[in-house]
Amino acid sequence: MDAIYTAVATATHGRDGRAVSNDGVIDLQLGIPTAMGGNGQGSNPEQLFAAGYAACFGSALGLVGRAAKVDVADAAVTAEVSIGKQGEGFGLAVVLRVELPDTVDAETGRKLVEQAHQVCPYSNATRGNIDVELVIE
Repeated sequence: MDAIYTAVATATHGRDGRAVSNDGVIDLQLGIPTAMGGNGQGSNPEQLFAAGYAACFGSALGLVGRAAKVDVADAAVTAEVSIGKQGEGFGLAVVLRVELPDTVDAETGRKLVEQAHQVCPYSNATRGNIDVELVIE
């Protein structure tokens, strides 16, 4: 791969610490979710992954939409990232909920979402590693 951009962030003290990007744009208190026994005071890695995946998938959808001359500018992508026990460790699962504009018919929307899933770097990174379900709403 010929890198176009490299993001750099440092986390200290794991899930109960702080995450900071090298340019200072991100500076977040991290906290363990209450569902995992924490106090929920701060963002957690699953939220950050969900935000990144949703944004990236939305951009991929825009790219394939423009190529197909279909306006999906008003589409919204919601990523639901779950964590749970998997074997001796933990695993993730993702549901991507894609809300398309009313002007996009169901068949065209399905094709665009499937194409975006092939283009999106997050989808390519997770393919074969975690379950990703696509839901078109």
